[in-house]
Amino acid sequence: MLEQQTLLELIRTSTFSHFPENLNLADFIKQSDIKDNTVELLIQVPFPFDGKVVELTAELGQVLKTAWADQGFVIKIQQNLVAYETKAGVAPIGKVKNIIAVASGKGGVGKSTTSVNLALALQKEGAKVGILDADIYGPSIPIMLGIPEAKPESKDKKTIEPLSAHGLKTMSIGFLVDEKQAMVWRGPMASSALQQIVRDTQWGELDFLVIDLPPGTGDIQLTMAQKIPVTAAVIVTTPQDLALADAKKAIAMFEKVSIPVMGVVENMATHICSECGHQEAIFGEGGGSSLAADYAIDLLGQLPLTMSIREDLDNGVPTVAKEPNGQIAENYRDIARKLTANLTVLGKDFSKGAKAIDISTWKPNS
Repeated sequence: MLEQQTLLELIRTSTFSHFPENLNLADFIKQSDIKDNTVELLIQVPFPFDGKVVELTAELGQVLKTAWADQGFVIKIQQNLVAYETKAGVAPIGKVKNIIAVASGKGGVGKSTTSVNLALALQKEGAKVGILDADIYGPSIPIMLGIPEAKPESKDKKTIEPLSAHGLKTMSIGFLVDEKQAMVWRGPMASSALQQIVRDTQWGELDFLVIDLPPGTGDIQLTMAQKIPVTAAVIVTTPQDLALADAKKAIAMFEKVSIPVMGVVENMATHICSECGHQEAIFGEGGGSSLAADYAIDLLGQLPLTMSIREDLDNGVPTVAKEPNGQIAENYRDIARKLTANLTVLGKDFSKGAKAIDISTWKPNS
């Protein structure tokens, strides 16, 4: 007769290609029942995972069927997105569970492109997501999301309502000023304005707020790190040595302000010819991998330099929104899954934790 301990041990010692390799699937089993010839399993993952639920369910079922061919298995995988702890003394932002800062040491590496597509990837994977354009001097998110002329409203004359595009809630200084107006502000003024935008926006319930930081390690970056409850950071770089040198400075900044860096995204890793499809590493090779190895953090993914990504953003329909099942979108979704899986090493913040799932009345396949 199949015993529960034997079942759990098999899952613990098995490898699943559709589950993050740094995690063990057995740790996320919330309920396992063996009744006669049927095994019922309930698995809850604390990160957005919609894109792999079907594949993982089939893979797990195959492993179990191989071991116990005469047994019936009912498997249900749910998401239970949680909030993670941030540094003490920083007030939370409404019902926003987690804030992910996307940073780079220098401009021109595709940080905003990564921010927008990462936010969309998280949303496609099942999370409630917002994106904040923190570049006061050069906001680009309004154009990338296709709403450059949109203006936010204020229902109570004190706070502002975020705008919506492609299923994301969004806010940017670009929505509040004329696009031709130059923001000739000193650092403290820009930092103060940014804090006001972050905290006066009615974000509502969000699992993740992605913040697209400006390049560098100046006043705005430090303000965000010290005054906003940032959960973790992601560093965007290109393979070339100049970008890597500046990316190291960004990592050092987050280390100084005690914000964990969850990984590196290597953008423009290869150039894909739009005519023949030939790939060439025009900016060098292995830069992202070496950077990740030097700082003992993950290389979350490598993205190509391809004309379609640029065209999609110029048209206001980012690639993940335009072709959610395409290869480039899958790359971004894989980055999103790896990033949020890495967050599980952090402590949970139960004061703004995930909505509990009552499993006492759970019915398989319901």
